[in-house]
Amino acid sequence: MSQANESLIEYPSDFPIKIMGLMQENFAQTMVDVVTIHDPTFHAGKMEMRPSSKGTYLSLTVTVRATSREQLDNLYRALSSHPMVKVVL
Repeated sequence: MSQANESLIEYPSDFPIKIMGLMQENFAQTMVDVVTIHDPTFHAGKMEMRPSSKGTYLSLTVTVRATSREQLDNLYRALSSHPMVKVVL
């Protein structure tokens, strides 16, 4: 039997998060700044960038060092509420 509050993620672990937003000059750096608040060990070298086929959007995959469910929840909230972000997966 599994308890409702059990996590499927073991902590600490590396956890990829995909962030999508409009292609704009400071998008990637701004996302690095937001992620670093929640994972001080994060650096831009742990980020993959992929522009959309028409170059309208930029998809970033950041791999954070997840240390708790609370940390991930706070990071998701910060990213998804950011005005530059369209989608967080």
